Amino acid sequence: MQSLSKILLPVDFSERSAGAAHYARLLATHFDSEVILLHVLPPEGSPVLGELDGYLSEELAGLKVRRVTLEGDPAARIIEFANGIQEGQGASLIIMPTHSYGPFRRFVMGSHTAKVLHEVHCPVWTGVHIEQAPDHGPIPMRKILCAIDLGPESSRTLCWAAQLAMEFGARLSAVHATGAAPEPESTSEANWQSGIRQAAEAELQRLGQFVNADAELIVEGGDPEKVICATAERSQADLLVIGRGSAAGVYGHLRTNAHAIIRMSPCPVVSV
Repeated sequence: MQSLSKILLPVDFSERSAGAAHYARLLATHFDSEVILLHVLPPEGSPVLGELDGYLSEELAGLKVRRVTLEGDPAARIIEFANGIQEGQGASLIIMPTHSYGPFRRFVMGSHTAKVLHEVHCPVWTGVHIEQAPDHGPIPMRKILCAIDLGPESSRTLCWAAQLAMEFGARLSAVHATGAAPEPESTSEANWQSGIRQAAEAELQRLGQFVNADAELIVEGGDPEKVICATAERSQADLLVIGRGSAAGVYGHLRTNAHAIIRMSPCPVVSV
């Protein structure tokens, strides 16, 4: 995980933007990051929802803050800015809610959000409950769950989660869902599932050793989104880390299982 030197915070002046700012404050305080508030002006004829100057000034007091206003399609402008097309250097992390208002109202895990997640180079921190972050006081970062699909991006995903856990002194767990039904219907199916589980456990151990991650390893049968989100709920995870760079592995395409995971997760999700 690289230093989070630049945190991009797209804002639309809603409560959800304020909630995302709470997490930006947590990370920027820890990593001494610059927070970039980005507002994309709506198409001509649409109402302007607020003024960027002074917005979240109290929430982000004491931090390095830059405010940028652009015009055009929100997803396209966020992607361009985050990837460094306009600034010459990209963002380290984007923090944005899954739901929003005004010109961002289609950020409900629809086409705009899918485009951002698919095309930005940096991790994206999001969640359906992001506005519920506490207004005052520290945000807990005690338990981090990393979902692993055993695809080619798994080591990168686990490494990112492990380094964040080390930064905050958090307990790290890694979960893999085999995709098999949790209750086998025959002896042969039970033997097959047992073999799949043992192979997954061995690969998880290898990955953990490869990235030097001290993590509890969990392998369960069932649909990935259900297994992962149930594990996050059961373990009271403060953050869920998933990969999004590859269509290989159990997850398949991002716009299927990973979108469901983000929608169902009881905690914020970072897609790496």
